[in-house]
Amino acid sequence: MKTPVEIIRAEAAASGVLSFARFMELALYCPDSGYYEQQKDNVGRRGDFITSVSTGTLFGELLAFQFAGWLETEVGSRKPEVRLIEAGAHDGKLAKDILNWLQTNRPKLFSEIEYIILEPSPRRQEWQRETLKQFAPRVRWLSRFNDSTIQRFNGIIFSNELLDAFPVHRHAWDAKNKNWFEWGVAVDGKKFVWTKIQNSEFRIQNSELESVLPDGYTIEISPAAEIWWREAAGILQRGKLLTIDYGLTSDELFSPARADGTLRGYFRHHATDDILANVGEQDLTAHVNFSAIQKAGEEAGLKTETFSTQTKFLAQILEKTLAHNIFGERNASRTRQFQTLTHPEHLGRAFRVLVQSR
Repeated sequence: MKTPVEIIRAEAAASGVLSFARFMELALYCPDSGYYEQQKDNVGRRGDFITSVSTGTLFGELLAFQFAGWLETEVGSRKPEVRLIEAGAHDGKLAKDILNWLQTNRPKLFSEIEYIILEPSPRRQEWQRETLKQFAPRVRWLSRFNDSTIQRFNGIIFSNELLDAFPVHRHAWDAKNKNWFEWGVAVDGKKFVWTKIQNSEFRIQNSELESVLPDGYTIEISPAAEIWWREAAGILQRGKLLTIDYGLTSDELFSPARADGTLRGYFRHHATDDILANVGEQDLTAHVNFSAIQKAGEEAGLKTETFSTQTKFLAQILEKTLAHNIFGERNASRTRQFQTLTHPEHLGRAFRVLVQSR
């Protein structure tokens, strides 16, 4: 099986230059040897980054409480199939936390639920099956949205830290010539290097903004993430579509002060700007353009219900659980988890929540 480096070298040699989106796709998702394919333990304190899930079970339990409220309201006196679709489930830990909470606290709803994991990678499906073996009768795996069994979907489709890992194109502003070009990847000896792809089709509507952008100003665009969101919206007959991720609005992204874009590599909790190094061994992410995702959903007929910080979203859920005494008395562990999830210096400020519905 060829490594990402070997495939990138071959494709770049054949065409002279590779789009960064293709480079990122191969570095992260190359079968067997891409970053997300070869390292099961890349999340958490011993890995390259922490996530809301790796802080403890509270994140999944709060989501489960909210999902139960949405589903019970949705079902009402009708009896459609009750379904949850999680996309990008990594090792299945979030699914386990959600299903554990539902089984304990909403046993009737749990008995009616079909939990679907959308996962194109056979290797990651193996990790998830191992994590979720106690819930085997309730969980089903699909590799893509075009499965005929979910075309008339009632329920909740959600993802956590998925959209930021979709491949991105990098576009940059040539202030002298007043036009945009795309950054591609080429081979120089044993190294990968940035190279310009001229005649970029990328444009922005605000020409006044272009007049103040610094030379070389860079922005990342992810058509793949927008396409995925439209596909999710397309199968949702009735219910919610939710994503939690770190990202910004278009106005925040298109800031002259953010001249280098948001693309970063992560290795053992350290961010790096050396994006083209350590191919397949470091995580690559870019901030989600939530304005573009929101627009994609609304164009597909969804209504935007919530766009907020993770802090506000989780605090509102916690307030409801306290009113119902769901979690009983707070203990030190839960308090620390909630602080990590919501504090501006941890995960609270960077993460945004978008909820749309039909």
